[in-house]
Amino acid sequence: MTEIIKKKKRISIAASKSKGRRLSQRIAELIRTTFNLSEDCVYPTPGGVPGEDIKLSEKARECIPFSIENKNQEKLNIWSALKQAESDNRKHPPLLIFSRNHSEDYCALKFSDFIKLLKELKDTKDKLNMTNSEFDSYIKGDV
Repeated sequence: MTEIIKKKKRISIAASKSKGRRLSQRIAELIRTTFNLSEDCVYPTPGGVPGEDIKLSEKARECIPFSIENKNQEKLNIWSALKQAESDNRKHPPLLIFSRNHSEDYCALKFSDFIKLLKELKDTKDKLNMTNSEFDSYIKGDV
């Protein structure tokens, strides 16, 4: 019996850059829409430019206090991606946003930064004197 070995097609460099650019554009648009910010406040960095993948103005940085690195890859080496996110970052904690074809977008950040965010949420809930269900509705915009 003859075996047919299928060779996986490699994505071209241009297609790879386009795929990354689409993720950056999607993330920038979601940030702008969520926080009602202009395109001048949040925009993707052009490919090949070192540093953060999403540029944030001071106003935007108040909403997103992270240095964003995007990866849109089928096989992601998370440790390498986190290292890049950390090296790009000078003043702000790194946030890795990653995706692949036919998948949701995910993010990774240091656990200590995640705990800090949870603490800030809890402190806000306590200041507003809300129950958990009331606060959930408030966060979702149902209130």
